[in-house]
Amino acid sequence: MRTFRWILKPAAFIACLAPALRMAAGAFAFGGYSLGADPVAALLHGCGRWGLNLLLITLCMTPLKDLSGSLLPLRLRRMFGLYSFFYLALHFTVYVVLDQSANLAAVWQDIAKRPYITIGLLGLLLLIPLALTSTARSMRRLGRRWSELHRLIYVVAILGVWHFWWQVKRDIREPLLYACGLGLLLGYRLWKRRAAPARVSVGRLAEIDVV
Repeated sequence: MRTFRWILKPAAFIACLAPALRMAAGAFAFGGYSLGADPVAALLHGCGRWGLNLLLITLCMTPLKDLSGSLLPLRLRRMFGLYSFFYLALHFTVYVVLDQSANLAAVWQDIAKRPYITIGLLGLLLLIPLALTSTARSMRRLGRRWSELHRLIYVVAILGVWHFWWQVKRDIREPLLYACGLGLLLGYRLWKRRAAPARVSVGRLAEIDVV
């Protein structure tokens, strides 16, 4: 437990924060870093990609727990989920403030006109209640409803990959990899549920960090 608290968890925290620090350094041309010819696009796509990466990493924690027999992946799951929300919220903020110059009328027109933006925003909105109820206190207060609410993470992940797929206009190889990865993660859960339905008490879950 001490190794987890003082070494593993801080290392995971720093690893999750590193992409944001790298993009911030590039935005201010600090330490020789650069965001390239189109810094707004670099920030927009970088935040979105890392948000989606961490969302899928969050979904990987349960299979890793099952394969390793250790609860450590579950203790990191909440951190990964909250960092995913952080990057996706930053992704939307960059879009509104920098890409659209905070012109809310233009933003709403863009959302209505471009379906990939519509489903991306829907995914972000669904992620908000998950982030707000990620604490053990919320889990105890909501009881069984907590598990039902947090199943929305699967919908959010599907919308995120869908958003990425529709946003790419020509080369779909990268979003296809994300779609295959998500398909494997969801397929594993379906197989596990049919093979041996897991019954974990809310009280037991409250002892670990979760999303």
